[in-house]
Amino acid sequence: MHFFRSECGQGRNGRFAAMAGHHGRHGGGRGPFGDGPMGGGGGGRGGRKRLFSNEALRLILLELLSQEPRHGYDLIREIESRSGEAYAPSPGVVYPTLTLLADMDLIVEQPGAGSRKLFAISDAGRAHLAENRAALEEAMELLTSLARRAEQVDGAPIRRAMHNLSIAVRARLEREGADRETMFDVASLIDEAASKIERL
Repeated sequence: MHFFRSECGQGRNGRFAAMAGHHGRHGGGRGPFGDGPMGGGGGGRGGRKRLFSNEALRLILLELLSQEPRHGYDLIREIESRSGEAYAPSPGVVYPTLTLLADMDLIVEQPGAGSRKLFAISDAGRAHLAENRAALEEAMELLTSLARRAEQVDGAPIRRAMHNLSIAVRARLEREGADRETMFDVASLIDEAASKIERL
């Protein structure tokens, strides 16, 4: 699916055609997430593949802006949060994409506090989301799957428990009255816990 439809027009200052040529061209057979097992969109620096294609990132940004106006940094943080902190697009990707979306009249700049630009979705942007709903849902599902995967492999609770165990064992053995029998009792409890973990 190609997201740059003719009805989007040339955009302001006639820059759409040139920018679309830079941001929107893809090799044959790529889906909304491009090539690669995680849907990377083409090679990055050093041959690395990006997680999201240009089209998918544009749709994600539009979806977030459809919920409320945001700054570029807010968008980066929101994507990072929704992915379980497993993925955050770089400012060097997000800000040019916002410029492109503005040139396509899919978003508009609003007055904001300070020097940061505040963006909101336009009526044309909402129509664009509606036209590409299936691809948007696929992109958002990938973000959700990243969060689920991050939660599954997060070893923080295990590290906390191991740290607590180490402190408890050291404190008990250093306490007055700890003898050889106490050490065997502690070792027995640890062995029992290890055996239960093995049976999980």
